[in-house]
Order: sequence, then structure tokens, then C-alpha cells
Amino acid sequence: MKRKGIILLILISLYNAEMFGQQTNTSSDRVIKVDYNKTAGKLNTMFKECIGAGRANEGLRADWQQQLALTKKECDFKYIRMHGLLSDDMAVYREDAKGNPEYNYQYIDVLYDFILSIKMKPFVELGFMPEALASGKETIFWWKGNVTPPKDYKKWEDLIRNLTQHFKERYGDEEVKTWYFEVWNEPNLTPGFWTGTQAEYFKLYEYAARGIKAVNPAYKVGGPATAGAGWVPETIDFCVKNNVPLDFISTHTYGVNQGYLDEFGTSGTVLSKDDSSISGDVIKSRDQISNSAKPKLELHYTEWSSSYTPADPIHDSYHSAAYILQKLKQVGNAANSMSYWVFTDIFEEPGPRFTPFHGGFGLLNTQGIKKPAYFSYSLLNKLGETELQNKDTSSWAAKNAKGDVQLLFWDFTNTHPGDKVWNQTYYVQDLPSQSKGTVKIEVDGLQKGKYNLEIYKVGYKANDAYADYLAMNKPTQLTIDQVKKIKEHNNGAPIAIEKVVIDSKGTYSKDFKINENDVVLFNFVKQ
Repeated sequence: MKRKGIILLILISLYNAEMFGQQTNTSSDRVIKVDYNKTAGKLNTMFKECIGAGRANEGLRADWQQQLALTKKECDFKYIRMHGLLSDDMAVYREDAKGNPEYNYQYIDVLYDFILSIKMKPFVELGFMPEALASGKETIFWWKGNVTPPKDYKKWEDLIRNLTQHFKERYGDEEVKTWYFEVWNEPNLTPGFWTGTQAEYFKLYEYAARGIKAVNPAYKVGGPATAGAGWVPETIDFCVKNNVPLDFISTHTYGVNQGYLDEFGTSGTVLSKDDSSISGDVIKSRDQISNSAKPKLELHYTEWSSSYTPADPIHDSYHSAAYILQKLKQVGNAANSMSYWVFTDIFEEPGPRFTPFHGGFGLLNTQGIKKPAYFSYSLLNKLGETELQNKDTSSWAAKNAKGDVQLLFWDFTNTHPGDKVWNQTYYVQDLPSQSKGTVKIEVDGLQKGKYNLEIYKVGYKANDAYADYLAMNKPTQLTIDQVKKIKEHNNGAPIAIEKVVIDSKGTYSKDFKINENDVVLFNFVKQ
């Protein structure tokens, strides 16, 4: 009987440990331990190599230019990519009465002069078709980009060569050698971005590539800029078999389960529950390149985001900040760049938007209010140039030459209820975050002395502009005062600055409470 009682007591105690352990054994056991002297090499900054924008003509607007200058200053993107460089609203191409081409680059010059003036570079997307050169009338978007093949491929090649020659003359060989020329956008979406076949896209690509290389063989050209990581092996095979230049692969991926195109922002989406969404595509593309006849090609994801529609409130939600960091971390070294689509809600594919927060793609809204997503990139940009060894999969640790140390960590929890509920009804609600326990931070090997520890945070009602907009009852138009208040409340300043003294042991430790989808940066600034 005694023996049975002991067994019963053991079983009860195991049951209690199991039950109550669940409450404390989730993220409360999370430890991030790094050492100042244990480095992992140069920090890979593929996350800030490139950023997207809607279309070239929007880049002639003063507010667009002001927002890009701010984003460059705080996030330090190197390249910018956009649609519509050759569309008729950029006044690039026409023909005279005899059918002779006439070229004009005055609008492009204004745009590219500005981009270069703020120390950025163009990732040149060649599209869409000028109407005078188009074989058909099919267009996409409110601004009517022509998506048909050229009526004359030789004239298409001549246009690309002439434009490239213009860039060479205006900006110089050494500058243009650093650019990327990408042929078209998402030609695998038919109907949509291309009315031709895959073979016709490859023909379009070949003529464009030859036009670029005729100006300088060192200029970089690539594609296929497909949706959903498509056509990568096929593009490489075509270029190898036909001796067509190919310097890089580009393609796109988005984190929702269904569809690839929502032209006017009217469909419903569901955030994928797959842990490897986004990163799975990128790693697959890298494997396809590695196993091809051109295994060393650069890989550029020239569009990516949580969702492919310009009316998805996850883009405005605090959830997107942790999502962005989680996906970038998962990608690792698989891509040479991950170009977030896009930097601003000054974006008119579905037509001008009628409310200040509408689920637009931008890191900034139309009024230049910083969304939580913006801070993912501004905080990443605070990381030093040397990465520290770190086993935690939801953080980066780094240091700079001045002896400062940065620890950027987050919790990504996909709280979406599943396929029966659209993002469009879920992320527009007030969604308080739940506790994820405590993260134990330990930094060893610090230099002795005084530090200011700056603590930055993004999360529910922390640099969460949409929460402020909700609290205002979602006005369809914002007053100057309302914009000012939201900007002041969501300015990305540290939530705390602590004085820290490190003794000869060189160790700092802290327990920090974290909630679902919080993003936190510890920045140790050596005094």
C-alpha cells in the first residue's frame, strides 16, 4: 500500500510540474548570452541594400522625396527600385510621323539626380512598355502601365541601349557599373504584369540585356523579377543555352497564403501560419542557383512583405515590426538583398487612397507618420559593423569600433486566428499583446567603464501609430495637429536611458519582461 501511495505522489508531482511548468516554461527561460570578444564576422547588411517604391512618377513629388531623404538618413537603404520608369507618365518614348523613335529623359533625370543626391542608387527596373512601342492596349493599375510585349523588339533594344548610354554620359561609367538593371516585373503573372508567354519574356530579356551590355559589358543585368519565386532555373537555363548575359537573379515573395496580385486592393488575405513563409522561398531560390550552371549568381529579392495587397492592415499593425525582423533573421545569408515593398504609402497602384491608414505597403504613411515596420529598419541600422556570436534565433548582437554594443531582440508570435478570418478584419482591431515572460540578457567581456544604456521598444502602444489612430476613432482625414501628435508620440526615441558602470569582470545582466511581438534594442553607448 505504501508503495502505491508513493507512486501516486510521484505521479501527482509530475502532473503538477507539467501543468504549472507550462505557465513559466515558455519564453521565461529565454536567455540571450553574448560576449564582446566572441565575434561572428562582419554584420551582413543585406536587409538595407534595397527598398521599394511604387512608381517612378511618384518620385517627382516633394513629399515623396522628403520621406525618402528621412528614410535614407535613419535606415540607410543603399538602392531603390520602382515600377513605371518607361511608362508614358515619365515621357520617355514616342515616334514621329514616319515611325522614328524620339527619346526624352528629362523626368528620369530629375528623379535619378535626386536619388543620387541623397547617396542612394537606382535598382533600375525596366518597364513598363511605352504606348508608342507597345503591341497591345492591356494595362495594369490606376496609372495604366502597359504590360504588352513590344511591337518591335529591335526598337525595344534600341531604347534600352540609348537610355543606358544616357546614364553613362550623365553619371559616368564607374557610377553606373554599381547599378543593377532588372528586366520587367512579375512576367509570370498573366494576365496581370505581362500578356506574353514565358518565351516572349525571355526574348524581351535578351534584347534588353544586349542593349545594356552594348554600352558597357561590366553593367549588371538580371531577372526574371517573378512573383512567388518563379522561373529561376528556367531563366538560368535559357541564358546559358542561348549565351545571353545574366549577372543576377531577382524574384519576389509575400507572407500570405493565397494569390499573387491584388491590383486594386479589394481581396482578402490571411497571414501564413507556416514558420518558413518568406524564408523558405529565399532559401529555395538560393539552392536552385547553387545547383545550376551559374552557381555564384547574386540573388536579389526585389520585393517582399507580409502581404502582397496595398489594403492589408497588417502593414499598419505593430505585429509587422517583429514579423519583418523574424523573416530577415531566418533568411540569413541566402539573399544578397531583401528589398521591402515599399518605403511610403505615397503609392497609387489602386488609385489615390482616401484615408491616412488603409493597410498601405509603406513603412511611412502618406503624411510621413512612422509605422511600427519603419522602426524594424531604423533599429537594424543602429547595429554595429561587427556581429557577435549569438545562439538566440530572434535577435542580433553587434558592436562597433567605438566599443558600443547593440542587442536587438524580439518576440514574433503569429496571433492570427486562422483561415476563417481575413487580415482585413483582424488587424484593424485593438489587439492587446500578452506576456511572453522574461528574457535574461547577459553580455560578457565588456570594456570596463561607464555606459549609457539606451533602451528602444516597438510593440503594442509603443511606437504604434495605428493604436493612436484607433484611439482618435479613425478619422478619414487628419488635421495638422493630429499628425503632429501622432508623430511626437511615435518618434522612436529611447523609452529609457540607464547609467551603467561595468567593473573589471566586464559583465552586464538584466531580466527584461517581454510581450508578444515586442521589438527591443539595448544600445550600450561607451562614455
